[in-house]
Amino acid sequence: MAVEVKELLEAGVHFGHLTRKWDPNMAPYVYMERNGIHIINLYKTAAKIEEAGEALAKIAASGRKILFVATKKQAKDIVAEKAGNINMPFITERWPGGMLTNFITIRKAIKKMATIDRMKKDGTFLTLSKKERLQVNRLRAKLEKNLGSITDMTRLPAALFVVDIKREHIAIKEAQKLNIPIFAMVDTNSDPRQVDYVIPANDDASKSIDKILTHVTEAVTNGLNARKVEKADKDAAKADEKAVAEQAKAASEEEE
Repeated sequence: MAVEVKELLEAGVHFGHLTRKWDPNMAPYVYMERNGIHIINLYKTAAKIEEAGEALAKIAASGRKILFVATKKQAKDIVAEKAGNINMPFITERWPGGMLTNFITIRKAIKKMATIDRMKKDGTFLTLSKKERLQVNRLRAKLEKNLGSITDMTRLPAALFVVDIKREHIAIKEAQKLNIPIFAMVDTNSDPRQVDYVIPANDDASKSIDKILTHVTEAVTNGLNARKVEKADKDAAKADEKAVAEQAKAASEEEE
């Protein structure tokens, strides 16, 4: 789906930060200055959304995961809902230090959650004292809050999608260290050179965040659908091959 500049305008995607707070590296994406605020060039935003969308669709079609990161108040619920809808992992609470660079430790914490869940299923949990059960429940709740959305992430993500790279600078640094591609909404107060796929946009207003995430997750959905079609075609081809082989076998047996 083509990105319309008008819809971006209506969502307030064009509003940047105060001119005195800008990062000069965002100059190529700034259209003008109005009342002390930088206005983002929405034609460039639309082009960048489409460019990012194509790359994200390819990643999704390959079967790999994209980790969505947004811990700011205006973005967390939007990201949790939209990433959840496409079955992609997301971090909307505090970024767990070493989430990427020390992924083995993070996986251990996730396994701990699974162990507690097993204890509750097999009855082991009930054999603990009241105090121990309380401690285990607290630990489970804490792990769920911080890691609940990444429990199915068995390996490092193929890409990160970030809302507000200034706020999520630790996540950005970890991804850079591991050469994981970074897609991000980048406002006029941030350095776009830290990101592989820049989407110049207002990263503070919920309407703007919602609009960008809608396009991004739609692109991911297209990639996932393409993967399903490809898998269905392969399964059909295998079934045809099997049927032909069985017919050939039956024919040869009749000849004998």
